[in-house]
Amino acid sequence: MAHRSAGESALHRHLRVLDAFDALHPFLTLSEIAAATGLAPSTAHRLVGELTAERLLERLPDRTYRLGLRLWEYAARTPGAIGLREIARPWLHSAHARIRQHIQLGVRAGTDVLFVERMSAPGAVINATLIGGRIPLHASSSGLVLLASAGEEAVRTVVASGLRAYTTLTPRTEAELRRVLRRVRSEDVADARGYIHREARGIAVPVRGPDGSVYAALGAVVPDTPGPAHETVETLRIAAAGVSRSLAEAYARGGGDAGWHGPGPDAGVPARSWEVAATLLRR
Repeated sequence: MAHRSAGESALHRHLRVLDAFDALHPFLTLSEIAAATGLAPSTAHRLVGELTAERLLERLPDRTYRLGLRLWEYAARTPGAIGLREIARPWLHSAHARIRQHIQLGVRAGTDVLFVERMSAPGAVINATLIGGRIPLHASSSGLVLLASAGEEAVRTVVASGLRAYTTLTPRTEAELRRVLRRVRSEDVADARGYIHREARGIAVPVRGPDGSVYAALGAVVPDTPGPAHETVETLRIAAAGVSRSLAEAYARGGGDAGWHGPGPDAGVPARSWEVAATLLRR
């Protein structure tokens, strides 16, 4: 393999090592890191040693490495996605109590949707989503909601990056993707039946920020049963309206989403708040 470190900054090479780890590969040996990054083994050894010394990587007794807790400390200080997660969590709990499958919250990260929260019930249908994991925008209901509002340049970038087909139902051509996006914009909901797993159905709606722009996507993964999913869509829309309202309240208080801490992590919203969100949605 040709090594790709020539001309790169030291920072970029360190980031390549960190990027080798993902939800499916949380533990890597030194040789696996070198192979995943395309770095020479000696360079990988040096960079891994530096990252370990700074607690950005941790070396385990079996000589594998994992991402270090210092990265979590940095992430916990990030106001954007983490603050959104805290604001949305009570509404996600309430939606999850009604749907009893998977509920998830995603934001756009380049050509992917990055999931910042997920709640799942025992025995729920198969789901590829992990907290902190990514799925290409074109292949998930949450990603389609985000891409539908992202503008023409984002669509072109996604198409140029390649449309991976997870199943025969995943959009595989630009024409297919644009047709799906037109439907998402028209209906304000994405319904991805069998896009990643044939037996699963992703449904997502937009979460709008105080300025009316799409801030995130709130989705569910449920069994792919025939017919429409009116109750699931209605539940997601009520929860999304509630998150949008909480975001607006947080910004009105002057703290932005970073200044909002919300109730405990296992708390849902009061029934009255759910009714208010539903009423506002139906106006």
